[in-house]
Amino acid sequence: MSNPVNFKHLNPLLRIRLYFYTMNSFQTLQNIIQKRRTIKPSDMNGNIIETSLIQQLLALADWAPTHGRTEPWRFLVYEQAARAQFCADHAGLYQSNTEAEKFNQGKYDKLLHIGDTVSHIILVYMKRTVTKPVPAIEEMAAVSAAVQNILLGASALGIGALWSTGGMTHHPSMKSYLHLEEEDQVMGILYLGYSDLPMVEGKRNIPLEAKISWKS
Repeated sequence: MSNPVNFKHLNPLLRIRLYFYTMNSFQTLQNIIQKRRTIKPSDMNGNIIETSLIQQLLALADWAPTHGRTEPWRFLVYEQAARAQFCADHAGLYQSNTEAEKFNQGKYDKLLHIGDTVSHIILVYMKRTVTKPVPAIEEMAAVSAAVQNILLGASALGIGALWSTGGMTHHPSMKSYLHLEEEDQVMGILYLGYSDLPMVEGKRNIPLEAKISWKS
């Protein structure tokens, strides 16, 4: 962890410059975090994201905090024909693992076509490190932090994103489909793409003050 910023030992002019640089960095990050929004695939326009940008987002994910440096985040990136094939396979998993009387054609069709207007699909899972005594919940938290890095990076680049856990994401059949180990955990599916729709205003349902208790 970097040391807290201390400008006291610097000359006044350099101190002022570094102060404003630090504040600008914070305000930039603050703006990205507060402006991030979930963009549904149905609101995406089908335009393709450059591969280099996807790689940059994954590089951001790789800098998430990780207990014991296990770095448990793993990503399966589906693009072009593989994107449509994954959607077809996902829909197939739903159909083959759902009783006839509970089968919903609308849900099947949604899973089949959800990738029609997206650029990339990234399946995220936690690769459990069984050789280190790190609790599984901390491994999942690390992967979640990696996903947040992707979401913030995407927002900064003007790329829409949805972190989904719908469909068969957490069903055992998905883990089998991906050939994961029993200790591994599917953490979600990211749908990435561009949108022509204007950004909506964000809101929080619970006041910040109700979520914080100060102790002194």
